[in-house]
Amino acid sequence: MPSSLPGAQVVGRLASVLRVVSTSMPDGITTTEAARQTKLARPTVHRLLAALAAEGFCDHDRKAGRWMLGPELYLMGAVAAERYDIGELAHEHVRALAEATGESAFLSARRGDETVCLLRQDGAFPIRSFVLYEGRRFPLGVASAGIAILAFLPEPAVERYLKSNDFSGSYGAAHNAENLRAKVAETRQLGYSVNPGLVVEGSWGMGAAVFDASGQPAWALSLTGIESRFAPERRPELGRLLLHHAHQLSQKLRGR
Repeated sequence: MPSSLPGAQVVGRLASVLRVVSTSMPDGITTTEAARQTKLARPTVHRLLAALAAEGFCDHDRKAGRWMLGPELYLMGAVAAERYDIGELAHEHVRALAEATGESAFLSARRGDETVCLLRQDGAFPIRSFVLYEGRRFPLGVASAGIAILAFLPEPAVERYLKSNDFSGSYGAAHNAENLRAKVAETRQLGYSVNPGLVVEGSWGMGAAVFDASGQPAWALSLTGIESRFAPERRPELGRLLLHHAHQLSQKLRGR
């Protein structure tokens, strides 16, 4: 939304606050932490949260001092799910990946310039990575799902995105534009992405894009686990499984 439109800044701030509340669920978030994550002044965040609560978009646990998503969002989400929810179709593929590999398997959705984790299914292997969980957001190009989606966007869109964003300050030098271009090229060659512990050391991930009816990468299936579970000799097998289930899910979405 153009910032010159009346009220656009307020809407942007409200959206930013709602996003950090959503990523804190189910425990909720304090006003101070919400202010830190949104980089807004604490009094501003408190006023926004109070306004959202008055409309039913947030709940406030006064005893714990924490804010959570409210019932109005649940009602809206139930209506929106008819158009956007692919959970019912995707769940069997997420579960199958977890069962076949022993790793944690995920479905993430593209939302603008971010990915949002929608589903998680843990496999049988007892040591797990908790970098990704339901509601967690990453910029495109960060983590395996975001790399997989970014790689299969049209080339002009990828270049515009890389020229206008630099995540090296937040996620390390591996996420500067030059290195992300290399990851995009690697992902296009393999068909799937590999995240060799770039977000958290020792926590590896792999992802494959899922395409909507128009052929655009709108979701991603991914696997995460400890580094030793993603040895070079095993990665092609994991990649084939990811691509198989991503293709099947894409086909189902085209026919829906």
